Amino acid sequence: MQVIGLCRFSYPALGGFQVEHDSVEERIAFLYQQERLEERFRLLETVALPCLRAQTDPDFDLIIVIGDTFPPDSRDRLEALTADMPQVQIQAHPPLPQREIMKDILRKARTDPSAPCLHFRYDDDDAVALNFIERLRKAQADCEALCEQHRTVAFDYNMGYVAEFSADGIAAVEIHRPYYVAALGMFIRGGDGLTIMSFAHEKLARFMPTVTFAGEPMFVRSHNGYNDSRQKKVKPVPVTPLSDEQELEFLKRFAINADHVRAAFA
Repeated sequence: MQVIGLCRFSYPALGGFQVEHDSVEERIAFLYQQERLEERFRLLETVALPCLRAQTDPDFDLIIVIGDTFPPDSRDRLEALTADMPQVQIQAHPPLPQREIMKDILRKARTDPSAPCLHFRYDDDDAVALNFIERLRKAQADCEALCEQHRTVAFDYNMGYVAEFSADGIAAVEIHRPYYVAALGMFIRGGDGLTIMSFAHEKLARFMPTVTFAGEPMFVRSHNGYNDSRQKKVKPVPVTPLSDEQELEFLKRFAINADHVRAAFA
């Protein structure tokens, strides 16, 4: 079964942001400012990509969506960072309504629209456990009878970490959060045009059966200076520096290397 992931990398969509801008030009200027892009690249390099490279099941597709005016040097950098990942396809699109363009991209990514598939969303500053794709496939197989009865079924892994990354390394706290973007997947029946972008991630349970898995941390949610969802007043999440033992756990479970983080952010 095809597994398709979707990652927006500073794509200047119309809508889809909690930080508002008066024009597309203002949004592009904000997204492409050098300081912001540098932080996004550091997080992509040290947090988001390593765990995907090391998946126990490497049979998945990841579409990274950028704007058609993305700076050429940044496009080159993105291509270099993902050159060793055959799963990655970089697509450049003009600014279009967020939901509609993302749904269209996901529909066109299906190699056989008549066959069922699995979708997941992926933020460029988060990570998933190294067995996420493997567990997502197994969840669907275990719930085959349920999937046969419904157009869509969501699979939610609700334990993970909130983490901050800096020249000092990693500070984190373990959390329980249902229906987060990270480590959330969705089955779509063959021949059906629905996608994981057809629904707000925290509202999936209103529209389909959902199966929740707990018991082990499956995601890392990054908090940083440019989180769109944290630009307004939100409750802070206190984190503490990882111990040597916890750093090893992050490496084993998420392929996040604390020394790599320290070097990249120094």
